[in-house]
Amino acid sequence: MASGVVTITTDFGHKGPFVGVMKGVILARFRDAKIVDLTHEIPVHWPAEAGFWLQRSYYYFSPGTVHVAVVDPGVGTERDIIVAEADRHVFLAPDNGLLAPLLDAVADAAVHRVDAAGLDSLSLPPASATFHGRDIFAPLAAELASGRLAPSDLGPRADDWTPGWLDEPESANGRLVGVVVTVDNFGNLITNIGEEYLESFERPLVLAGGHEFELRETYGRSKPGEYLALVNSFGVLEIARAESSAAAGLGLDRGAPVRIMEAG
Repeated sequence: MASGVVTITTDFGHKGPFVGVMKGVILARFRDAKIVDLTHEIPVHWPAEAGFWLQRSYYYFSPGTVHVAVVDPGVGTERDIIVAEADRHVFLAPDNGLLAPLLDAVADAAVHRVDAAGLDSLSLPPASATFHGRDIFAPLAAELASGRLAPSDLGPRADDWTPGWLDEPESANGRLVGVVVTVDNFGNLITNIGEEYLESFERPLVLAGGHEFELRETYGRSKPGEYLALVNSFGVLEIARAESSAAAGLGLDRGAPVRIMEAG
């Protein structure tokens, strides 16, 4: 059942009216909507990070929440829009790989491609070529969150979707290789290596940028300025620097490889 909650994830930032206008459109169609900004600081044109955070955040919301994600470098082209029911939540995004990791991980995901008939039922004005967040995603999110529409009303069932942009961590020769997905506001290097990958190591040693890092429980177990690796609050490995920026100190950024091996 629809909960009336809508989360919004974009790469719009907070400069200009774009996020506010999306919210206005949602509220104009469904004034009782409860809108939550998940994040608007996704690096521009990088759907992989939006999907990464959405996959690790949605289950903190009540079932029936609609999660709309607009990181859409293909806006105005022939790229599809998909809406999915997965794990009792609804997800709405461009079919550009953003939702692929989440959909691949949920066994019972039901995915639909939004088609012209589904949009025509809403009597929307003509969409601009550059702001589908306002003209398509926001109205659809409102209708889904209100319960007036179900995902199946918006288009035919889809059995496949555009693959994600990031490969899963790979294991070879006793080493596990992942990648830095994002750098947070503290300069922590957040990877795609989930804590479950570390279970095969008795004493995991983390390597990145020509440096080795011990795995610790939390930042406070290190002296100011020391580097460390830890499993963060979202259950993934990150490289940090106590009371400082690991990214600045190491000169590493999104896309940097990170390796795990058994400590000698």
